[in-house]
Amino acid sequence: MAKQLTLIRGLPGSGKSTLAKTLDGVHLEADQYFVNEQGNYHFQPQLLPDAHQWCLAQTREYLLAGQSVVVSNTFIEHWEMQAYVDLANTLNIPLTIKVCHGKYKNIHGVPAETIKKMRQKWQD
Repeated sequence: MAKQLTLIRGLPGSGKSTLAKTLDGVHLEADQYFVNEQGNYHFQPQLLPDAHQWCLAQTREYLLAGQSVVVSNTFIEHWEMQAYVDLANTLNIPLTIKVCHGKYKNIHGVPAETIKKMRQKWQD
Protein backbone atom coordinates (compact mmCIF):
# COMPACT_ATOMS: atom_id res chain seq x y z
CA MET A 1 0.00 0.00 0.00
CA ALA A 2 1.31 3.45 -0.90
CA LYS A 3 1.97 5.84 1.93
CA GLN A 4 -0.76 8.29 2.81
CA LEU A 5 -1.77 10.81 5.42
CA THR A 6 -5.10 10.46 7.21
CA LEU A 7 -6.49 13.20 9.45
CA ILE A 8 -9.21 12.30 11.93
CA ARG A 9 -11.15 15.18 13.43
CA GLY A 10 -13.88 15.43 16.02
CA LEU A 11 -14.77 16.64 19.48
CA PRO A 12 -13.24 15.01 22.57
CA GLY A 13 -14.94 11.66 23.12
CA SER A 14 -16.05 11.29 19.48
CA GLY A 15 -13.96 8.17 18.80
CA LYS A 16 -10.93 9.67 17.04
CA SER A 17 -8.28 7.62 18.83
CA THR A 18 -10.38 4.46 18.60
CA LEU A 19 -10.75 4.87 14.83
CA ALA A 20 -7.09 5.79 14.39
CA LYS A 21 -5.99 2.53 15.99
CA THR A 22 -7.93 0.56 13.36
CA LEU A 23 -6.19 2.23 10.41
CA ASP A 24 -2.85 1.37 8.83
CA GLY A 25 -0.07 3.80 9.66
CA VAL A 26 1.71 5.43 12.55
CA HIS A 27 -0.89 6.93 14.92
CA LEU A 28 -0.03 10.42 16.18
CA GLU A 29 -1.92 13.00 18.18
CA ALA A 30 -0.93 16.15 20.02
CA ASP A 31 -2.02 14.55 23.32
CA GLN A 32 0.93 12.13 23.04
CA TYR A 33 3.20 15.09 23.80
CA PHE A 34 1.78 15.16 27.33
CA VAL A 35 2.52 11.51 28.13
CA ASN A 36 5.66 11.01 30.21
CA GLU A 37 8.08 8.05 30.16
CA GLN A 38 5.97 6.27 32.77
CA GLY A 39 2.94 6.50 30.50
CA ASN A 40 1.11 9.10 32.60
CA TYR A 41 -0.87 11.85 30.88
CA HIS A 42 -0.45 15.37 32.25
CA PHE A 43 -2.02 18.08 30.08
CA GLN A 44 -0.42 21.53 30.30
CA PRO A 45 -2.48 24.05 28.29
CA GLN A 46 0.43 26.48 27.94
CA LEU A 47 2.33 23.80 26.00
CA LEU A 48 -0.47 23.10 23.50
CA PRO A 49 1.22 25.05 20.66
CA ASP A 50 4.41 23.01 21.27
CA ALA A 51 2.37 19.80 21.24
CA HIS A 52 0.86 20.64 17.86
CA GLN A 53 4.27 21.59 16.42
CA TRP A 54 5.67 18.29 17.72
CA CYS A 55 2.79 16.36 16.14
CA LEU A 56 3.32 18.02 12.76
CA ALA A 57 7.10 17.47 12.91
CA GLN A 58 6.60 13.78 13.78
CA THR A 59 4.13 13.46 10.91
CA ARG A 60 6.66 14.92 8.48
CA GLU A 61 9.41 12.65 9.78
CA TYR A 62 7.38 9.46 9.39
CA LEU A 63 6.07 10.43 5.95
CA LEU A 64 9.61 11.21 4.76
CA ALA A 65 10.66 7.79 6.08
CA GLY A 66 8.03 6.22 3.79
CA GLN A 67 5.39 5.40 6.38
CA SER A 68 1.69 6.19 6.34
CA VAL A 69 0.51 8.41 9.18
CA VAL A 70 -2.85 8.77 10.93
CA VAL A 71 -3.23 12.00 12.92
CA SER A 72 -6.16 12.24 15.34
CA ASN A 73 -6.63 15.74 16.73
CA THR A 74 -9.78 17.76 17.27
CA PHE A 75 -9.15 20.02 14.23
CA ILE A 76 -12.21 22.09 15.22
CA GLU A 77 -11.58 24.78 12.59
CA HIS A 78 -10.31 24.19 9.07
CA TRP A 79 -7.17 26.30 9.52
CA GLU A 80 -5.98 23.81 12.15
CA MET A 81 -5.56 21.17 9.41
CA GLN A 82 -3.89 23.47 6.89
CA ALA A 83 -0.27 22.66 7.79
CA TYR A 84 -1.04 18.95 7.29
CA VAL A 85 -2.81 19.64 4.00
CA ASP A 86 0.19 21.68 2.85
CA LEU A 87 2.57 18.91 3.94
CA ALA A 88 0.64 16.27 1.98
CA ASN A 89 0.59 18.53 -1.08
CA THR A 90 4.31 19.32 -0.80
CA LEU A 91 5.21 15.64 -0.48
CA ASN A 92 2.61 14.63 -3.10
CA ILE A 93 1.01 12.19 -0.67
CA PRO A 94 -2.69 11.28 -0.75
CA LEU A 95 -4.69 12.89 2.06
CA THR A 96 -7.89 11.56 3.60
CA ILE A 97 -9.93 13.46 6.20
CA LYS A 98 -12.34 11.53 8.41
CA VAL A 99 -14.80 13.04 10.89
CA CYS A 100 -15.93 11.29 14.07
CA HIS A 101 -19.32 12.07 15.61
CA GLY A 102 -19.49 9.34 18.27
CA LYS A 103 -20.44 10.00 21.87
CA TYR A 104 -17.96 8.22 24.12
CA LYS A 105 -16.37 9.11 27.43
CA ASN A 106 -13.51 11.51 26.68
CA ILE A 107 -10.38 9.87 28.05
CA HIS A 108 -8.50 13.11 28.72
CA GLY A 109 -11.02 14.63 31.09
CA VAL A 110 -11.89 17.65 28.95
CA PRO A 111 -14.50 19.71 30.87
CA ALA A 112 -18.04 19.75 29.45
CA GLU A 113 -17.93 23.55 29.16
CA THR A 114 -14.79 23.34 27.00
CA ILE A 115 -16.43 20.75 24.75
CA LYS A 116 -19.50 23.00 24.45
CA LYS A 117 -17.30 25.90 23.29
CA MET A 118 -15.54 23.60 20.81
CA ARG A 119 -18.90 22.43 19.46
CA GLN A 120 -19.93 26.07 18.89
CA LYS A 121 -16.74 26.74 16.89
CA TRP A 122 -16.95 23.49 14.86
CA GLN A 123 -16.58 23.88 11.09
CA ASP A 124 -17.96 21.08 8.88
